[in-house]
Amino acid sequence: MPRSREQVEGADQPPVGTADLARALRQLGVQPGMVLLVHASLRSFGRWLIGGPTALLLALEETLGADGTLVMPTHTAGLSDPAWWQHPPVPETWWQRIRDEMPAYRPDLSPTLGMGQLAECFRRQQGVLRSNHPQVSFCARGPLAERIVGEHPLAYGLGEQSPLARIYDHSGWVLLVGVDHSVNTSLHLAEYRCAYAGKHDLTQAAPVLIAGQRQWERFLDVAIDSDDFAKLGDDFEASTDVVRKITVGNSLWRLMPQRPLVDFATSWLLAHR
Repeated sequence: MPRSREQVEGADQPPVGTADLARALRQLGVQPGMVLLVHASLRSFGRWLIGGPTALLLALEETLGADGTLVMPTHTAGLSDPAWWQHPPVPETWWQRIRDEMPAYRPDLSPTLGMGQLAECFRRQQGVLRSNHPQVSFCARGPLAERIVGEHPLAYGLGEQSPLARIYDHSGWVLLVGVDHSVNTSLHLAEYRCAYAGKHDLTQAAPVLIAGQRQWERFLDVAIDSDDFAKLGDDFEASTDVVRKITVGNSLWRLMPQRPLVDFATSWLLAHR
């Protein structure tokens, strides 16, 4: 969002507000009562967004209505074993101290990492529920929130017992606001469902609270890889007619049903990896 005098004075379009966003959501096909998983980048608008992430959050909730359930990823990838860190890596001599002193994951306290302003704003909203996974949590608000994020075990955090699978069960939808399929987390569910070449497990670790006590817990997970998700998503859009698009400012929005997306991705990964 623009903030400097030069950006404001040089803008060639008027600012966008909550009413504009809600109108765009309805035009795109977001309806009351949907289960909607949202990924968003506010930087994509390229113009002044009145109210920032709050405006988009209010527009989403207005459009979904009281019967809709809003879901967002609120991941905390930094709560992980430093032996796996790459951006940047840290010296091996630091690893044990990091493991010993890293604060435990707390749904009410642990901030998101790399999820964008909207997800962090949503996480803090009163009445929002957050799942208990220390690395790949999701937040939800609405009638189905408890069913979607209430149970989220440590092992295989984006698999069959995850909020992604519950969204699939409830015929949910995915909204990409100014981002492409490279960050479309639903595609990870397809990774878990597909026995593609080279698929393997790894041991993850994170600090968690068990009976009120901090513990460093190890757990199994699939070695996920999103490097080909953008290509996968392009092929999905080219092969089906279920992806709806609209442009708001400079931001391209995509709305799609999650089930056909995951089913297509499961077959695509088997053929392309």
